[in-house]
Amino acid sequence: MSTNRRDFLKGTAWMGAAAVAAGCMSKSTKICSGISMQGFAAPALKKVRVGVVGLGMRGPGAVHRLANIPGVEVCALCDLYDVRVKRQQKWLADNRKPSAKEFAGPEAYKAMCEWDGIDVVYNATGWDMHVPIALYAMEHGKHVFIEVPSAFTVEECWALVETAERTRRHCMQLENCCYGEAEMLCLNLVRQGILGEIVHGEGAYIHDLRSLCYADPKIDSWSTGYANYWRLRHNSQHKGNHYDTHGLGPVCQYMNINRGDRFDYLVSLESNQYNFELYGRSNFPGHSWKDKLKVDMGDMNTTIVKTVNGRSIMIQHDVSSPRPYSRLNVCTGTKGIFNGITFANKPEDAFVSGNICHFGWEEKNGAGVHRYFDFAKTQEMRMKYRHPLWKKAGELAKKIGGHGGMDFLMDLRWCYCLQNGLPLDSDVYDLASWCCLAELSEKSVRNRSCSLDVPDFTRGGWKSAKPLGIVDIDMDKIGLKSVGKDTSALNV
Repeated sequence: MSTNRRDFLKGTAWMGAAAVAAGCMSKSTKICSGISMQGFAAPALKKVRVGVVGLGMRGPGAVHRLANIPGVEVCALCDLYDVRVKRQQKWLADNRKPSAKEFAGPEAYKAMCEWDGIDVVYNATGWDMHVPIALYAMEHGKHVFIEVPSAFTVEECWALVETAERTRRHCMQLENCCYGEAEMLCLNLVRQGILGEIVHGEGAYIHDLRSLCYADPKIDSWSTGYANYWRLRHNSQHKGNHYDTHGLGPVCQYMNINRGDRFDYLVSLESNQYNFELYGRSNFPGHSWKDKLKVDMGDMNTTIVKTVNGRSIMIQHDVSSPRPYSRLNVCTGTKGIFNGITFANKPEDAFVSGNICHFGWEEKNGAGVHRYFDFAKTQEMRMKYRHPLWKKAGELAKKIGGHGGMDFLMDLRWCYCLQNGLPLDSDVYDLASWCCLAELSEKSVRNRSCSLDVPDFTRGGWKSAKPLGIVDIDMDKIGLKSVGKDTSALNV
């Protein structure tokens, strides 16, 4: 079993002589073991006790959001640096929240995972620690929620799948964009049949991150840089799309990937790299390692995925070009199109969708479709098909925050599922399918954009798994009704 999977990864350079000889085609490996986690629901937790590990850029926001959800307590704080742990402990005290157990140091996460005072590990560390912490946490009986991207290789994805199945613990990727207002609006449109049969989707992560990648991280204050320049170093070593899930996740939900359809194969192509090195030389001339660092990842990567049912998906990645933020978010069906391009004029607005969601006119008398709805019609559609989660908790989410409110809705929803013994909105198979494209896209780029099969992590379970419905929450049940009317009690 393990040997077959590792054979998939073996070979000269990236592909392996046999795959190259066969025209750059790879074979996905089915592994018939374990009990499926599709539709899995853990026993309900009256109180969700969370340990947050990684308190640099994203972790503090998670602490603040989770502490505002009734029935949830941040019981543990963990980071490499004690000063970061102390800072969040102070925030809890200042906001009249229970104090948390403190863990600090290079392997402090192990002690936190071993502690029986938490049920959930919320992993907001640097990328290289996502898989090790997730595996250790599940082995010690904890549900795991991992920041994106959760994994980078096919082997890592299989390890997460097999460990989740064996330990019967949730392993979910924290893909916040699946909870964006525009993305959930589109999902509702798809579920209502407004766009017809879905044919094609597009997603992206286009975000000029050069200043963040080169910024000097400050450990003793809120950091606007990556510790030890880990993101820049990652880009210096890899090609392909290693950050695909912001655009890809919502499209997969529209198309019922792993729930009636699945990825079949992909091809990937990228431009040369210009902008990172130009930025480094221009801003750090002659006195820093930054201006000498060779960045391997091209400026723009375009990956095309074909599904078993014949749909196509385009995913783009560009974190170095001087252009506005965008996730694309396009969904094309037999009755129309949703075009929800997300853009920003300043970083803090990067995740706020404006009046930019359009729906194609229905074709009449063979005349064809040549324009979008006007502003008034677009607004009418936006209000009519607004997702129930945003109707009920959207304003509260915007107040508490996290990329325009999507982070809070994401956390609110998975906490609600744990409290009520419900299946999560995405599972370990979604995580694996989305994340494995990092390695596969890199292999394709390095081998003249050859075609590569995508493994079926569900081992055929996708054929019978139920699609994600229009998920909702009972505000009374979670104890947010009064808070929704009067948000002055929230500590944000």
